Amino acid sequence: MTRLTTVARALLAAFTVTLTAITPTATARATTDPTAPKDFVALRSVDATIIQEMRYATPHNFVGERIEGYRQPLCILTRPAAEALHRAQSALLRQGYSLKVYDCYRPQRAVNHFVRWAEDLDDEAMKGEFYPNVDKTRLFADGYIAAKSGHSRGSTLDVTLVRVPAKPTRPYRPGEPLVPCFAPRSERFPDNSIDMGTGFDCFDTLSHTLDPRIQGRQRANRLLLKNTLAGVGFVNLAEEWWHYTFEPEAYPDTYFDFPVSRKSLAGAH
Repeated sequence: MTRLTTVARALLAAFTVTLTAITPTATARATTDPTAPKDFVALRSVDATIIQEMRYATPHNFVGERIEGYRQPLCILTRPAAEALHRAQSALLRQGYSLKVYDCYRPQRAVNHFVRWAEDLDDEAMKGEFYPNVDKTRLFADGYIAAKSGHSRGSTLDVTLVRVPAKPTRPYRPGEPLVPCFAPRSERFPDNSIDMGTGFDCFDTLSHTLDPRIQGRQRANRLLLKNTLAGVGFVNLAEEWWHYTFEPEAYPDTYFDFPVSRKSLAGAH
């Protein structure tokens, strides 16, 4: 009996030492996230007047749920991109407009979430609004979803224009009836953006910035956005009227994965 007790005590002591040795390291791995380089900033610290409606921190997006890595509804950019956006905002305010950003820096884990969703062909909860005319099997081939995104490099954003004074966009109600993103402005989701011909993240060729079917005021609105941003160094992605990259990029070959949160910027100032 005494021998068994001694053996049991020895085993318990060894287990306790082992657990003490490995637990802090395992916990640290589980809770430590990468942080942003020092030249990444919250857009609000550079220009607090630019409206932010960070769609991927909400369920109102093509996936239909908050996207992994978006812990706060916060626009983060490299400082050169943020400062260029401030210059554009100053020019637009004098004309009665404000910029509104839908997305800025996007962590790689969010891109991975998009990829997993695209591979799940049974999940078409948001098809009625964001990709009514696109078969989900075509999302990769047609370029709507990819394994890497320029957003993860920190100098790319999704942006639109709003008339000032701006009325807030009403909250999206999960489960509400979906209207195609290319429907007339009076019918689709009531975004406070001026009419660009389609809504944000509309998977359709009508979203091509210079699609010839987009004419009149809608085309003029797209060109106002495009020309203003081009004047401060942003380049538009031809397939998406809302997508712009500031050049030269600070990190043209690096895809970051720190979360979208103020904590990620704790050491960046």
